[in-house]
Amino acid sequence: MGAIVLEALLPLGIIAGMLCVMGNAQYYIHKAAHGRPKHIGNDMWDVAMERRDKKIVEQFAAPRN
Repeated sequence: MGAIVLEALLPLGIIAGMLCVMGNAQYYIHKAAHGRPKHIGNDMWDVAMERRDKKIVEQFAAPRN
């Protein structure tokens, strides 16, 4: 049973390491391209989701007939 766990740790470690590398790569690429880190919540996707959420809340709060 212990050998199975040891066999599973290597692939899981590789996957976890690659996820960390990919997340940090976005930061360093953006910083190299623009000279500063990306502001959180300031890209097209975040703005679109805020606009969508605001519209849904307004529709829900509107009086119904």
